[in-house]
Amino acid sequence: MAVIVNIEERKNQQGKASLQPLMNIIQADLEETNQIILNRMHSEVELIPTLAKHLIAAGGKRLRPVLTLGAANLCGYEGDRAKKLAACVEFIHTATLLHDDVVDESDLRRGNETANVLWGNQASVLVGDFLFSRSFQLMVEDGSLEVLAILSNASAVIAEGEVMQLMNIGDTNTTEDSYLQVIASKTAALFAAACQVGAVVANRPKAEAEALESYGRNLGIAFQLVDDALDYSAEQQLLGKAIGDDFREGKVTLPLLLAFRRGNEEERSFWKRVVEAGNQKEGDLETALEIIQKHRALDDTIERARHYGAMAKDALGIFTDSDIKTALQDAVDFSIERAY
Repeated sequence: MAVIVNIEERKNQQGKASLQPLMNIIQADLEETNQIILNRMHSEVELIPTLAKHLIAAGGKRLRPVLTLGAANLCGYEGDRAKKLAACVEFIHTATLLHDDVVDESDLRRGNETANVLWGNQASVLVGDFLFSRSFQLMVEDGSLEVLAILSNASAVIAEGEVMQLMNIGDTNTTEDSYLQVIASKTAALFAAACQVGAVVANRPKAEAEALESYGRNLGIAFQLVDDALDYSAEQQLLGKAIGDDFREGKVTLPLLLAFRRGNEEERSFWKRVVEAGNQKEGDLETALEIIQKHRALDDTIERARHYGAMAKDALGIFTDSDIKTALQDAVDFSIERAY
């Protein structure tokens, strides 16, 4: 059973947002970035590029490096630094995915078997470490202490967010503020850094760098909110993973929090059994989906995402109207509407 909230109705109410206008503008730079990624993940140790390429080439829209290139374009930058830093951002992201799949014991990512399933946990962790190291080499090559500070800080914050999420597993007393702190750290921090460095390489005023940081941070929060809703609402092929992975892993995300808070005593007892005690039985996921649907938890999670998406678009207000500005705003709508 997959609960999909008001999809047809919403499709009729809104135009289909697309990432394509942004991709078209930065296509040439993205191709060069992809080549840098392929070159820099090379190693004489054969398993490293084999495993890294499995994940990097598995699909996805390279959203984070695309944002770096788009932000640099918005700021009028035309040099090569943004391409190398976009590759750096992708390495940080890929390293965290490799580590996350080990921690979460995930079997699928984007519909493909995860690296830890194919090569084992040890290899996945070590290749993740290699990619982190490559990212720091690229930061040092860039030569800017400001860029180094932004991206290295983001790397540390991401790790803090993952640890906070680990501490919250199975805890139905987790507050919404605590949940938002987790996703602001584990997801939004890299979105924010990816955008901010676009202004830094262009040597733009502090106000523009801060605006792009705000754009990226709010977009990242919206993006993760939608991801967390999708885990309870989309077909497996849309998300590239099985429905209810977060449920099975005991992750306390906003759909669960809202359903728990709004539930009656019987429903809260259910959540405590399946999430806190980890005592899950056949049919429990279907029950969880029914309770979440009953309390409109998915609709309201998407509405939260729209709120942060609006703030992301507002942050671009200080920039002159242009095709790239419109494309970056469209990227926000795309990130939210992918739920439908």
